[in-house]
Order: sequence, then C-alpha cells, then structure tokens
Amino acid sequence: MPRLPRITGDELLRTLEREGWREVRRRGSHVVLRNDSRAGRVVVPVHSGRTLKPKTLLSIIDSAGISPDELRRLL
Repeated sequence: MPRLPRITGDELLRTLEREGWREVRRRGSHVVLRNDSRAGRVVVPVHSGRTLKPKTLLSIIDSAGISPDELRRLL
C-alpha cells in the first residue's frame, strides 16, 4: 500500500466537506462531521498547522468510507 499523504486537519476537513460531509459541531480543536448519504460520523482533530499522524488519518478516512487512493485523488 502506498504511503498516505501528509496533511493537516484543516486540509482533511476541506476535502471531506467537498465530498458532502457537513460540520455538526465543534468543541475545542475537534470537529464532528456527518454525511446524510452515509451512516455515522467522523471526528477530525484540527490543531493549528499540525500534520495528522498516519494512523489517525487512516482511522478517519476509514470511518468516512474513503480509501487512501480516493483520498489522494480528492486532494
């Protein structure tokens, strides 16, 4: 499996919003997103300028139902 892109929480948040996820609430540095066409929710940590760790990113995109290849295409 190719490496995941190194992106910040803000970049991932913008990418998910383009895919139909909408912000439901924000508490501190964590944003909760929902998508009407998919079940569940996704929590994205948005720490100013810090890159998401690979395991964290993989967990988030897995919860969102997005493959690593699809994420690369969306960026």
